[in-house]
Amino acid sequence: MRLTLDEVAALFDVANVTIHSMVRLGVLAAALAVTLFNAPAIGAPGAYGEYYSYNPPSRDGTGKVYMGREIAHVMGHRGANWLERPEREQKERTDLLIELLALRVGETVADIGAGTGYFALPMATMVGPTGVVLAVDIQPEMLGIIEERARADNIANVELILATETDPMLPANAVDLVLMVDAYHEFSGPREVMEHIVDALSEDGRIVLVEYREEDRAVPIKRLHKMSVVQATREMAAVGLVLDEVHDNLPWQHIMVFRPGSDAAPGS
Repeated sequence: MRLTLDEVAALFDVANVTIHSMVRLGVLAAALAVTLFNAPAIGAPGAYGEYYSYNPPSRDGTGKVYMGREIAHVMGHRGANWLERPEREQKERTDLLIELLALRVGETVADIGAGTGYFALPMATMVGPTGVVLAVDIQPEMLGIIEERARADNIANVELILATETDPMLPANAVDLVLMVDAYHEFSGPREVMEHIVDALSEDGRIVLVEYREEDRAVPIKRLHKMSVVQATREMAAVGLVLDEVHDNLPWQHIMVFRPGSDAAPGS
């Protein structure tokens, strides 16, 4: 199964990636020059920088490396049509994913990297008027799309949250389910974001991480936009989460369920 040129362009925002890669090279060069004459900030004891390293960026990556994985570029809001493509449900069986979440009326759900609200809006219907969906994104343009769609569909229980690259701005100890669909691999500050997410979980809260299967070469997605179960488990363990379930009944993606647990290794 192959993607069309329009789909590839929408997914990876190729033109935007090229421009930003050129800008980043200039910024990196300037930063390197400054670093030669100043004490290094990255990797300072106790700073989040100690968790990251930096290499020349690959074609689809940022050059920022976390636990051996190069972080991918964020898909820009100009790729919104990719998220809403008509064939998405059939190709990715998003209906099965929503069913597997087994949402209950009254729950608080956070959709991190909510994009156009593809999952946030139907989840809002499932949790009912006593529940709430927190639609979280770092791009105000995406939140604007969700707001318009929610208004058009008379959905009143979606709250829009403009996050930062390091903080999803979630309420503490309040979220029953955190959903991240094909988004985590693009987080520029995964360590910081996940620590905030763990703090936001309710007593029985869980995290559902959905990523294209890196182990499967037949999945027609570029490598940096995939994750293996091994890599995901390692990164989640670093913030005190353990793998509870893995579902591979979707055509292209892993569904990985994580919960806080004593078997993880916080701070590793």
